[in-house]
Amino acid sequence: RVDPGKRLVTLASGKTIEYDRLVMAPGIDFRWDAIEGYDETASLVMPHAWKAGPQTTALRNMITAMPSGGVFVMSIPGKPYRCPPGPYERACVVADWLKRNRPGSKVIVLDANPGITAEVHSFTDAFYNVHAGVIEYQPNVVINSVDAANMTVNTNVGNIRGNVLNLIPPHRAGKVISANGLADAGGKWTSVDVLSYEAKVAPGIHVIGDASATTQPKAGHIANQEAKVCADAILRLFSGRALDPSPHTNSACYSPITFETASWLTANYAYDPVTQTMQPVPASSGEAAARSKDNFEEMNKWFAALMGDSFA
Repeated sequence: RVDPGKRLVTLASGKTIEYDRLVMAPGIDFRWDAIEGYDETASLVMPHAWKAGPQTTALRNMITAMPSGGVFVMSIPGKPYRCPPGPYERACVVADWLKRNRPGSKVIVLDANPGITAEVHSFTDAFYNVHAGVIEYQPNVVINSVDAANMTVNTNVGNIRGNVLNLIPPHRAGKVISANGLADAGGKWTSVDVLSYEAKVAPGIHVIGDASATTQPKAGHIANQEAKVCADAILRLFSGRALDPSPHTNSACYSPITFETASWLTANYAYDPVTQTMQPVPASSGEAAARSKDNFEEMNKWFAALMGDSFA
């Protein structure tokens, strides 16, 4: 629990901690009421695997147990969701593995969005050229309900059955946000002042990463950047100095297209004092012209550097 008035945090153990400033980064949770028949129990049969751990392992085991000629069905929730290119990356690596190990199989991608939301050039090429005949991409799909017993999803484009169903439900901030009255943005996220990431609904509490409502993507690299802006702001607040009036953040990401090649994207954001939001800097944003083995090798270096910096 968090008591913003008393500036007090209560841990699961019952221990309480007083704070001057509290930084929260609870990540995402799921809106289990969004799809009829799909809840945490159903996710054991139709894993989302959008939080690493048992769900990831379960999905991996289900894929490797697929027969040749099988069907892998995955859904992509409407924006905003964690890691914009992530679902498209997953479709690509699953398709590449199935081509190598389960010939004749298919990957059906049911996207709630009107089109590919990130790296449009790279994933369009991946879906319609690199993995042509394996990936079937359908935008603007509404999932009405699921039938876990029959491994079927009911959608606005009909009933779809698969050997493996990987359903990623719509997102919201981690439970600690809504449980403590901090979900003031659509009942799902925390609105923040992006000069400090202080919650607009609770002075003294800062919310960074996926749980905050900003114009930036919900990406790991962005969370890393927000943490640095937030830390700088808190130091300034403690010493009575003005906040940095023009913060910049950037997001970089490598996306595997096959088991040997990858693409990349980069995006830079600058503070706009008129809208009081972080806005893209077009000239410094873009994506790779083509997938390559070099990008795949650089992907591992980028990941190691980001994790090292984030968890040093």
